[in-house]
Amino acid sequence: MEATRVGRVRRPARKEEVPVAPPPPPVDLEATVHRPLLVVPLERYALVAWVLGRGRAGELLEGLGTGAMRRAKVHLRNLSAMPSAQRQAKVAMEFGERADAAARLKALMEEVPEALRKEVFRRLPPYHRTLFPGRVVEPVDPEAPPLLTSLAERLIREATR
Repeated sequence: MEATRVGRVRRPARKEEVPVAPPPPPVDLEATVHRPLLVVPLERYALVAWVLGRGRAGELLEGLGTGAMRRAKVHLRNLSAMPSAQRQAKVAMEFGERADAAARLKALMEEVPEALRKEVFRRLPPYHRTLFPGRVVEPVDPEAPPLLTSLAERLIREATR
């Protein structure tokens, strides 16, 4: 019986050395162009921190200066006290609709059944109704399920935000 030997295996030599890039030259801070800082309201900082970090929103605002941080945390407390629907509306109003909202609404209208399509169209704001020139607003169907309205509103929100 042969014995098993454990040891190091020699690796083949590298074919060529990879050159290391030299460090970039030092930046002359006196000669750089200074652009004015964009001033963003602290309420928007708080809103972004809430959207991105919920439980960590306070920590995310720690990087601001002390006075700005205190004011931003006041805005954060006001945001957290709002009902969810009101917060979502505030986010939508501050940051706007998706750039592809029109295409998403058209795709939605193609995918859903006719009863839901009528309800979605009824719930669309007037500027989005212009995307569907062949449609008219029809009266509410008394036999339609009660959750159809909620579903239509939810689908519109998801398509536009």
